[in-house]
Amino acid sequence: MLVLWDIDQTLVDYSGVGRRWYAEALNNVLGVDLLHIPDFAGRTERALAAELLALHGSRNEEEDVQRVFAELIRLARADRHDFATLGRALPGAADILAELYGRTEVVQSLVTGNLPELAGLKLEPFGLDRYVDLEVGGYGALAVERHHLVSDAMTQAAAKYGRQYAPESVVVVGDTPRDMLAGRHHGTVTVGVATGRYGADELHAAGATIVLPDLADTAAVLAAILSPRPT
Repeated sequence: MLVLWDIDQTLVDYSGVGRRWYAEALNNVLGVDLLHIPDFAGRTERALAAELLALHGSRNEEEDVQRVFAELIRLARADRHDFATLGRALPGAADILAELYGRTEVVQSLVTGNLPELAGLKLEPFGLDRYVDLEVGGYGALAVERHHLVSDAMTQAAAKYGRQYAPESVVVVGDTPRDMLAGRHHGTVTVGVATGRYGADELHAAGATIVLPDLADTAAVLAAILSPRPT
């Protein structure tokens, strides 16, 4: 089984940090202030950077996208020692990751809109990085559409672990409709967690196999992942 976790508002909460980084990155790349606040929920870094650059006068989109990525990484690394106070692990996140980590039949990784460098930094302060294989994750530099990240993670996991992961053996866990749609695009199991800005009805409408209020009940989350039954 391959379990692919979202990060922001699913495992951790760094509310407001991404907006600050993007404002600084945009100013450093284009010399302009952030005038448009994008919808961050479930978006990839490539989608966010491309949207912001287009709306703020960029003429060399890919070159500037790469410059924004470099700035985001630089800013995150500068904040590294403050991450434990800038954010928090959501209730139950460490417990369920540890529980699944102890099962030899389960590989855990990420499908996240974050750049890979940011993903590790966000998980590290709370010890969550030790439970997921960061090498086979699907990350936000890859594509605008999130479903490409799911297929990339599945391909990389198959190559590393020497086994094919049929869609029904893959579980995508996240807090936004975009997470659910990305998993359903490939026919995976999708577990919605209503710890972000979206409620159970919205997650179900996007194709969630099952929706949980949070990750606090380890037994319930474990059952949802290992033996999902539609709710």
